Amino acid sequence: MDKKKRCPWPGDTPIYIDYHDNEWGRPTHDDRELFEMLVLESMQAGLSWITVLKKREAFREAFDGFDPEKVALYDDEKIEELMNNEKIIRNRRKITAAVNNAKLFLKVQEEYGSFDKFIWKYVDNTPIIGHWEKIEDMPASTPLSDRISKDLKKMGFQFLGTTIIYSFMQSVGMVNDHIKECFVYQETVGRKRMQ
Repeated sequence: MDKKKRCPWPGDTPIYIDYHDNEWGRPTHDDRELFEMLVLESMQAGLSWITVLKKREAFREAFDGFDPEKVALYDDEKIEELMNNEKIIRNRRKITAAVNNAKLFLKVQEEYGSFDKFIWKYVDNTPIIGHWEKIEDMPASTPLSDRISKDLKKMGFQFLGTTIIYSFMQSVGMVNDHIKECFVYQETVGRKRMQ
């Protein structure tokens, strides 16, 4: 068993540990990955993240590798096919939101050059570092996640409330909420920035 000091939430679940160690809080700038996390975070609403993670590979297969251009073209027949796929979360509103959001994601890419440029502008292209001692100190949302959620809703995005957006920001590294003693915090923030 490795002796790395981690945030407490992954516990001893391998899939959770892998996600914590290699993805969560690490800056992501690839549009396809950003779209994947937008969809998965919206699928999580009302469920646990571990449930989503366990279905992630099935989601990748069902949603054409989270290619927004392909997802944007899904019609009623494809939505019915997804609703009958027992390997994914079968919630019609969330699935139709994913299709709707794919169309808007493409519009953002067209307008800003990439979704990455659009979304990372909210943090001036620099991750916000949470200097948390304990996981309990961490917020579920912030004024910034409120603003991003409102802006996305105005554009027509669905199922992206402030809590989901804050979770998205954490997952793609716009916010680094690893606790101070976590090895990922040490790697990403560095001892120099710890005050």
